[in-house]
Amino acid sequence: MTSLVLRVRHASDRLRAIREARSSRDIALLAVRIGLAWIFVYHGAATLFGAFGGSGIHPQAVYFAHVAHLRPGPFFAVLGGIIECFGGAAVGIGVLGRLAAAGLVGDMVMAMITVTWSNGIIGNANGSGYELNIALAALALVIAIMGTGRFSLDTGVRSLLAS
Repeated sequence: MTSLVLRVRHASDRLRAIREARSSRDIALLAVRIGLAWIFVYHGAATLFGAFGGSGIHPQAVYFAHVAHLRPGPFFAVLGGIIECFGGAAVGIGVLGRLAAAGLVGDMVMAMITVTWSNGIIGNANGSGYELNIALAALALVIAIMGTGRFSLDTGVRSLLAS
């Protein structure tokens, strides 16, 4: 039995060393940033430009005005598209990542308040729930709090200016 306890303790020590390693933190932040950028750039470009089979700005403006009750619809459609498309890109490459991530958190909070909250966490026949909004907001909040990490354009620019 002591052999098992020693093996568990050794495994725990190795995991702690990995968790506390600076590169592990930066790799995790990079993975979160790539995932957020992928989702938000895709959705924002679909909203603004009709890319990836999206409906474009006019149908989104109608949706914002009539379903989300955000008026004027065109203003909020453009605002949401800009936050998602360009905020997602900024988080992805690591330029003003904390500010962009805070914008993405706000975008998801507004989506929950105006559209998905009434459908419940999982959703119902009326539409999707807010579970994805919570997950995306939480990931964006991680970036807003912790920053973009070493593998970002901000860090590269900072190191060039320092030398």
